Amino acid sequence: MRRLLSVLLAMLLTCATLVVPGHALTGGEVTYDKYSLTVDGRRIVLQSAEFHYFRLPSPELWPDVFEKFRAAGFNAVSLYFSWAYHSPAPGVYDFTGVRDVDRLLRAARQAGLYVIARPGPYINAETTGGGFPAWLKTVPGRARSSEPGYQAAYREWLHRINPIIARHQVSEGGPVLLYNVENEYQVNTDAAYMQDLQDQARADGIDVPITTNDCCDAGSWSSTWASGPGAVQLPGVDDYPQSFECATPDVWGPWGEGLTEKLRDDIPVFAAEYQAGAIDLGNVGYDKCRELTGPAYMKYFYKNNLIQTGATMFSYYMGYGGTNWGWLAQPNDVYTSYDYGAAITEARQLTPKYDEFKRQGYFLESVAPLAKTDAIASPATSGTAALSTTARANPDTGTQFVLLRHTDRAATGTDGTTLDWAAPDGHYRLPAQVKGRDAHVLVAGYDLGGQRLAASTSELLTHAAIGGRDVAVLYGTAGSPGATVLRYASQPSVKVLEGAVRAAYSGGDLRLDYAHEGLARVLVTGGGRRPLLLLIGTDEEAGRFWRASTPTGPVLVRGTELVRSAAVNGDTVRLSADTVAAEVEVFAPPSVRRLRIGQDTARVAAQERDTSGEEEVRVTPTASGSLTGVTRAPAPVRLPELTGWRAHAEAPEAAPGFDDSRWTVADHTTTNSPHPPRTLPVLYADDYGYHYGNLWYRGHFTATGSETRVDLNAITGLRGDYLVWLNGRYLGSAAGGVQADSGDQATPPNPDPGPGHFDIPAGLLKAGKDNVISVLVANMGHNDDWIADDLRFKQPRGLVAASVGATPIAWKIQGTAGQDKVRGPLSTGGLYGERTGWHLPTYPDKSWKAPTALAPGVTWQRTTFRLDLPKGQDVPIGLRFSGDPSPAYRVLIFLNGWNVGQYGGDIGPQREFSLPAGLLDEHGNNTLALAVTAERPTAGPGPLSLFAYGNLRSTR
Repeated sequence: MRRLLSVLLAMLLTCATLVVPGHALTGGEVTYDKYSLTVDGRRIVLQSAEFHYFRLPSPELWPDVFEKFRAAGFNAVSLYFSWAYHSPAPGVYDFTGVRDVDRLLRAARQAGLYVIARPGPYINAETTGGGFPAWLKTVPGRARSSEPGYQAAYREWLHRINPIIARHQVSEGGPVLLYNVENEYQVNTDAAYMQDLQDQARADGIDVPITTNDCCDAGSWSSTWASGPGAVQLPGVDDYPQSFECATPDVWGPWGEGLTEKLRDDIPVFAAEYQAGAIDLGNVGYDKCRELTGPAYMKYFYKNNLIQTGATMFSYYMGYGGTNWGWLAQPNDVYTSYDYGAAITEARQLTPKYDEFKRQGYFLESVAPLAKTDAIASPATSGTAALSTTARANPDTGTQFVLLRHTDRAATGTDGTTLDWAAPDGHYRLPAQVKGRDAHVLVAGYDLGGQRLAASTSELLTHAAIGGRDVAVLYGTAGSPGATVLRYASQPSVKVLEGAVRAAYSGGDLRLDYAHEGLARVLVTGGGRRPLLLLIGTDEEAGRFWRASTPTGPVLVRGTELVRSAAVNGDTVRLSADTVAAEVEVFAPPSVRRLRIGQDTARVAAQERDTSGEEEVRVTPTASGSLTGVTRAPAPVRLPELTGWRAHAEAPEAAPGFDDSRWTVADHTTTNSPHPPRTLPVLYADDYGYHYGNLWYRGHFTATGSETRVDLNAITGLRGDYLVWLNGRYLGSAAGGVQADSGDQATPPNPDPGPGHFDIPAGLLKAGKDNVISVLVANMGHNDDWIADDLRFKQPRGLVAASVGATPIAWKIQGTAGQDKVRGPLSTGGLYGERTGWHLPTYPDKSWKAPTALAPGVTWQRTTFRLDLPKGQDVPIGLRFSGDPSPAYRVLIFLNGWNVGQYGGDIGPQREFSLPAGLLDEHGNNTLALAVTAERPTAGPGPLSLFAYGNLRSTR
C-alpha cells in the first residue's frame, strides 16, 4: 500500500505544463513531429540526465538521485543497461538485488521521471568491454555486426532485457518514453544489424519510438539510412564541445559550437548526449572536470543550443556519475571514481552546476510555448557590435524567445546594450548586459499565468498560481540592469516590498526598471488582472528557489538545501526536504499557517498522521504573503578512528611447493581472438573463463641449467602490472600492455604491448628438476569496441607470451573462484585472499598480526568499525588515504566484502573513496579489508580515516 501511495503522489507532483510518467494513463501514446515529442496529446520539452544504476550498487539510494533530478526540473532520466553487469556467462542472467531493473524503473516512475532506455547491446560508457560481457570475446564473429556468433549472443541479451523494459513503457502506465538501440554506431554501417536490433525490440513488445545517438560526424549514418533498412525513427546527436582536457578548464569549445544538428525535417532536434561533465584523461581530478564544464559553459552552450537550433529534446551526460567499483571500469579512460565532474557528485552532493541545471530546467518546465518554435527575425543590439541576438517564436501563441550573447563566443568582457525589440505586444527598447562566456534567454509575448509578460531582459525561472495570485521569479547577473514590461487594461497599483525598483505606466504597459541585486519584491494589484508577486533576483538567488506541486496546487520554497516533494494539509504545508540551520521561506496558499519538514509526503496523502520524524518550524508571515522560519541544524557526526588493523601476507602461489593440481591447465593451441598468440600454449585469460581482476599463472619447466632469462609479455589495460617469481624468488615487475591499437583502423596493432625481461640469478635454477615460474597479473578490465573492429574489444588479457629460452613450459592458470551471488562477477578477482574469503566481513582474522613493512607481493590488512549515524540525516561517508599515492604499491579496498575501489600512484590521483549507504551499514558494524600488492619493499599506505562528505537533515 505504501508503494502504491507513493506512485499516486508522484502522479500529483507535476507541473501543469508537463506530463510526467505517473500521470500517463494505460494506453498512452508517444508521438512526434518536427517540433517536439507529444505524450497523450501534450507537447513536452524533454529534459533528461544520464544515470548508471550499475555505478551505484545501492538500490536504496536510487530514489535519492532520481528525486534530485526531478527537483532540478528534469522530467526524464537516461539509463544504460549493461549486458556485462547482468551476464557472467553465456545463458546466465541475473536481475536480482543490485541488478533489479524492475525496481530501478519503478523508482524512476515514482520520482516522476520518464526514461530513455538504452540497452545497447553496446553502450561504451567507459565500462569494461563497453558493456559487452567478457565471455563475448570468445564467441566467433565480429561484435557489433550481423555475423552469426555475435547475433545469437546479442539476441539472447535483448530477449532478456527487452521484456522488462516493455512492461514499463508509457503505454503500460510506466515511465519508458524512448528506446535507444546501439550507441554511436556511425563507425560501422551494418544496416542489417541495426534493423535486427529494432525488429527484436518490436517483437519483444517495445512500442515507443526507437532512437539512436550519432557521434562525431553527426548525421553521417542517419542521413544515409534516413528511410532505408536500419534507420531509426528518432536519431539524435552527441555533442561534447568542451572535449575532455580537464587540465585546462579555461578552454572554450575546442570541439566546436555544440549546436545539435536537425537530422531530418520530420523530427525534433534531439541532443541525445550533450556534455555535462568529462572523464579525467589527464588524472588531474574531477573538480577540474567540473570546472571545465561548469555553470558558465552550461549557460552559454545549453542556451545557445536551445535557441539556435530549436532543440526540444535534451539528454545530458552525466547527471550523476557514480563509482567504477570492482572491475567495472574500461581501464584506458577512467579510474575508480566516475564522478565525471557532474552536477551531482559521486557522493550525491549538489554543486553550482546543479543550480544552473535547475535555473534552466524550471524555465523549460514552466514555459509551454518552448515546445514548438520557429526561427524569426531577432531584436537589434544598439550601442555595441560585441553582442548579438537570435530569436524563435511559437507559431500558435506568438511568444518570442531571444538569445542574447557575445558575437565572439570566447569573449570574456562584459558588454551592455539596448535591445530594440519588436515584441508581440509592442516595440520596446530595454537595457541588457552580458558578461563574458554567458548567455541569456529572454521572453516576450507570454501569458504568465493570469498576467501578460510583454517583454523582459531578466530571465524567467518559474511562475505559479498560488492562493489566488501569480508568483513569478525573474533573475539576472548580479549588478546588471534589467527591465520588465507587463500589460494591463488600466493602471495597476505597484508596491515595492523590498529592493530598488522603479515603476512607470503608459499606454497599457507597466514598466519596471532595476538592477539585479539581492532579491527585490514587487506586488502588483489591480489593472484588470489578479495580483502578481514579482520576485527579481540574481542568478544565485534564483538558485535558492524550489518548486513543488501538491494536489491543491504548487508551492515555492526558498532556502532549503533540497525539496523533494510537498503536501498541503489543512493549515499546514509539509515538505520532504533536506536542510541545515538556515532561513526557509515558503510561498503557499493563505490558509497555510504552519510548516513541517521531514515527513514523507506520501504518508500525508494516505492520511497517515505519524509525525514523529517531522520538524515543526516556527514561522512568521511576511509582507510578501509568505512564511519564514529557521530550520534546525543537523546533529553533529563523530566518526570512529580506524584502528586495530591486523595483517597477513598471502601469495602462497609464488612458493615452488604450492599445490596447483586443481588449477586450470592452459593448453590451448588455437584462439578465437583476432590477435594470434606469439608463443604457445595460448595463455589468454578469457579463453579459460577468467575474465575479471587479478590472475595467477604457474609455469612448470625442467631446466637445463643454461637458461638465463625469463621473457614475458602481458596485456593488462592501462594502469595494470604483473609480478614475477621463480622458484619462490621475486624477480621483479613490469607494466602491462594497453589497448591493441590507437583507435584508428589504419594503425596496426602494437606487436609488443607489455614486455618484461627478468634475469635469472645464478644458482636459482634446479637443473634437471621441476622449476616454477609464478606470475601475478592485474587485469584492469577490457577495452571498449568504439570503432567496431574487434581488435580493441577482443584484445586478450593476461599473459600473451612466455619463454625461458627454448625450454618447454607447462602452464596453469587461476582466477576468480566461483560466482559471488550478491556482488556479481565484477567485484572480485583471483587473489588467494579473494578466493578464500579474506575480504568478507565474516572471515576470522583474530590470529593475524599488526601491520609491518611490506615485502613484494600481496599483503592483506583488515579492521572493523561501528557506525551509528543520526537517524533522519543524510551523511555520506568516505575513506581517505593520507599522503600521496605511491607507485610502489596498489590497494584493493573492500567494504563489507564489496570491492569499492583501487588506490595507488599508478592507478590515478584519487585519495578519497565513497562508501555508499547500503554497502555501508550506517547503524552497525563494518569491515574494511585492504589487499595491498607491493612491487618493491615499502611501508605501504599511510593512515586511513573516515570522513563525511556532508551532513543534512534529510528525508532520503
